[in-house]
Amino acid sequence: MKTALIIGATGGIGRALSDNLQAQGVEVTGLSRSDDGFDLADPEVAEHMLSQVAGPFDLVIVASGALEINGAEPEKSMRAVSAPGMLDQFALNAVGPALVLKQARRLLPRDRNSVIVVLSARVGSIEDNRLGGWVSYRAAKAAVNQIVHTTAIELARTHKKAVCVALHPGTVKTAFTQKYLGRHPAVEPEEAAANLLAVIDALTPSETGNFYDWAGKRVPW
Repeated sequence: MKTALIIGATGGIGRALSDNLQAQGVEVTGLSRSDDGFDLADPEVAEHMLSQVAGPFDLVIVASGALEINGAEPEKSMRAVSAPGMLDQFALNAVGPALVLKQARRLLPRDRNSVIVVLSARVGSIEDNRLGGWVSYRAAKAAVNQIVHTTAIELARTHKKAVCVALHPGTVKTAFTQKYLGRHPAVEPEEAAANLLAVIDALTPSETGNFYDWAGKRVPW
């Protein structure tokens, strides 16, 4: 039986991913702040709890994150940037995933194919930024993209069959995005999970270190 570790397993996408995988017969281990007190924004708690997780896993997905933290909404322009707001975004959306990726060599097997994924966002693409705004969230996602790429390079030295990528799930109807959907087309979490798992299933080690969207298309850094 295949095994998976889902970080952020009770969020909209995380829960849908867990349900989909379990329906396929995958043994899923889930960690979340609401169920387990697993808070990626608290380094001591995160690292301690990660050290207690027994791998290896065939699939690891970091599905946690937030647009709003401590009431701070995404900035409309650079004029709205604040140090606390930006630090909160980096703590959860960049440093948190880095703490998981730090454990990648222990969490993934060396003798068979495996995948470790961080859910990123297209707004983290520097090349694709044409509107400005959302400064802290964009910057944190750009940072985690760099962290994923670096991890992929280092992981390939010891885990030749592993894939490490960033994935953009598209706009998904969750509590995470409810205030910001507007006129943007959005899909239900179950559809987003199915899309992401289809991309994951098609990945090969030659594609490690890249950034893909929910349809499997490369997103520019």
